[in-house]
Amino acid sequence: MKLMKVFGLAVVFMFVASTFARAEELKFAYVDLAKLFDQYERTKEYDKVLEGENNKFQEERNKKIEKIRDLQGKAAMLKDDAKVKNDKDIEALKNEILEFDRTKRTDLTKARDEKVREILLEIEKTVSEYAKAQNITFVLNDRVLIYGKDTLNISEPILKTLNDNYAKQAVKK
Repeated sequence: MKLMKVFGLAVVFMFVASTFARAEELKFAYVDLAKLFDQYERTKEYDKVLEGENNKFQEERNKKIEKIRDLQGKAAMLKDDAKVKNDKDIEALKNEILEFDRTKRTDLTKARDEKVREILLEIEKTVSEYAKAQNITFVLNDRVLIYGKDTLNISEPILKTLNDNYAKQAVKK
């Protein structure tokens, strides 16, 4: 019986020792995904495009609101039957603005989400390629870490690669 316990402990000890020996061969790194996303030139450029689209939306919306204000201002000078028609027009314009807001905001949100997804996939691909080239076994997101040595942070070379590749693509266009 004692021999079985000793043998069992020896097997467990050898398994643990071999696991630690293998762990020495593993290479870890981590990235600051938020930094990569925020400082990537493609993200910055798309934010400008999105801001422009949002400004166009606001201009269109403001024109519609101004039209309602004009109709409301004229309402006091109208006769009863014209006032009723004017009120119906105002109500229709208000409903139109609500639908316009909903549609445009939904479209802008979908476009933004799609672009964010594309950018994150590109970052993921670049991190994977870098990890393979550097023989890194695991790359973690810094948000899941409690602590990581700065020497294991590969965010800067990844960011440089992303921005260099993006600059090359921009030159080709």
